[in-house]
Amino acid sequence: MSRLVQVTVAGDVAEAELLQELLSAAGIESRLEVATERDSEVAGDPPLKVLVPEARVEDARDAIERLAEADEGEDADAG
Repeated sequence: MSRLVQVTVAGDVAEAELLQELLSAAGIESRLEVATERDSEVAGDPPLKVLVPEARVEDARDAIERLAEADEGEDADAG
């Protein structure tokens, strides 16, 4: 795997895993890391960085953006 670059920060483990599944479905490898050293010392559900290979950063951001747009559309339909 090439150098990893952060594409986003997930607020919790559930969100991070959802993003990782989305990226995997798009054929993009990813890795999760605790966002900060301080967060790793706190018990519970810390924010996590989502990292992808540098060559796939734009693809990953596009996939995440499509997910966000889909979520916004669902929210509008529910209201």
